[in-house]
Amino acid sequence: MEFNLIIAALLGIFLFHGFCSSEKAPNYSFMRQATTAPAISHYDYIIIGGGTAGCPLAATLSQNYSVLLLERGGSPYGNPNITYLSAFGSALSDVSPKSPSQRFISEDGVINARARVLGGASCLNAGFYSRAGTKYVSSVGWDGKLVNESYVWVENKVAFQPPVKQWQSAVRDGLVDSGVVPYNGFTYDHINGTKIGGTIFDAAGQRHTAADLLEYANPSGITLLLHATVHKILFKIRGLSRPKAHGVIFRDALGKKHKAYLRRREMNEVIVSSGALGSPQMLMLSGVGPSEHLKAHNITVVLDQPNVGQRMMDNPMNAIFVPSPVPVEVSLIQVVGITSFGSYIEAASGENFSGSRSSRRDYGMFSPKIGQLSTVPPKHRTPEALEKAINSMSALDEAAFRGGFILEKIMGPISTGYLELRTRNPNDNPSVTFNYFKEPEDLQRCVNGLKVIENIIESKSFSEFRYDTLSLPALLNLTASAPVNLLPKHDNISVSLEQYCKDTVMTIWHYHGGCQVGNVVDKDYKVIGVDNLRVIDGSTFNYSPGTNPQATVMMLGRYMGVRILNERLAKEESQIN
Repeated sequence: MEFNLIIAALLGIFLFHGFCSSEKAPNYSFMRQATTAPAISHYDYIIIGGGTAGCPLAATLSQNYSVLLLERGGSPYGNPNITYLSAFGSALSDVSPKSPSQRFISEDGVINARARVLGGASCLNAGFYSRAGTKYVSSVGWDGKLVNESYVWVENKVAFQPPVKQWQSAVRDGLVDSGVVPYNGFTYDHINGTKIGGTIFDAAGQRHTAADLLEYANPSGITLLLHATVHKILFKIRGLSRPKAHGVIFRDALGKKHKAYLRRREMNEVIVSSGALGSPQMLMLSGVGPSEHLKAHNITVVLDQPNVGQRMMDNPMNAIFVPSPVPVEVSLIQVVGITSFGSYIEAASGENFSGSRSSRRDYGMFSPKIGQLSTVPPKHRTPEALEKAINSMSALDEAAFRGGFILEKIMGPISTGYLELRTRNPNDNPSVTFNYFKEPEDLQRCVNGLKVIENIIESKSFSEFRYDTLSLPALLNLTASAPVNLLPKHDNISVSLEQYCKDTVMTIWHYHGGCQVGNVVDKDYKVIGVDNLRVIDGSTFNYSPGTNPQATVMMLGRYMGVRILNERLAKEESQIN
């Protein structure tokens, strides 16, 4: 019972790792509430979404042009529940409309979340920073030199080398012992073998996110509006051979409507950077999507684009919790094993993130309120039910809070799903299905990854951090008994790693797709069939880059910002000549 409860709390915590934080709170002169915006305004670029791609993109474009950056959430700065590691639980358990995270449950029964804060998904992850591989860069047709320059631009603000202590070192050595070689030391590069990756946490334990990249912005060239929810993109249609984006309608926190238009210059654009859920949702709400689906929601069809919302993907993650007979350090994702068969092995550990349990009945990082793995459905998560869960936590021995997770995430993935609207309200989550393990190759990669994890647990390097009395089948059954998702469970699934993969599948928050290059946007990220409209974010990925996509999403914002500036400069110079 003790380990079951602690697993339920920890699986979400170790992998979700809290929200945006930064020791200093930049007083951006260009950042203000949307309630202060005029009813009508005009800009060269309108960017929908101040997230992992939107912030570096806006900062770059602001060097030469006027930019409006619209973020539906608030600022990550100045909130102690966001800033401090010790308060992670308080932020994670926040399900209010003002929360930095918006929970959703996929149709697969896996609990997930999307960002609702300046800085986006870089505020909701485990902090791991790793570049895309050179083969990935080449396969998508990016300019290698500009990619490297853009990564460095990002890294100068947000990337650091993590301290690696005893538990993470044991996992690292266990990976090498298990044949995940060579050992490549500390590097941002994506290379087969075992390595120490980067982190967006600095030496003081403060998180740095895409919001910090706005320090690069030209203050006179950018307007950032918080709590600005875009309801639709506006198109000109009359007299044109194809639709042309020319503005947006957004509402502020009081519900007041505002309109922002592009200035009348040929190359001005609306750019959607709302993430893998938000970007296809925004296109559909604006009339760009599968015509029959749009008509069913009484949305006027601007362009019948059946690929919008298709090929949604989420990298399935499976983990094994290993109770430790000795205390372990609190660690985020630091070590990764990049295997040759398409599975990435990572780990996270911790003791009691919540401080003194006697003085904090909320239990911080172990709070039953967090909900990522609660057995109580959100609508039934009453104060009485939570109180009962907290009382159960009070009976746990301190030893139940010791241990860590070794997890595997499959590359790709190959299995795909789809996204559909539920309502016409942009604040509501769309319906999304990922079809985890639909393709046999994805399932086999999971099985192979779990076998490596088993080898790590049994390795001499890791022996100090496991109980000899707990067999591998016992550890598998222990983890599987936790309410990690809303799927039905099978008895003694440790006899079948395939069944274990299916029963214990979780998200690692790397979902992508819905607006892929080649299907919805072209290689320049321009929406096919529409003028003056691009999508630049993870929704355009056909494949998740590296072991964690956040470095590449931030890089992409900078990369495309530079590309757009260079292309515009070249065209303007040619017109002069």
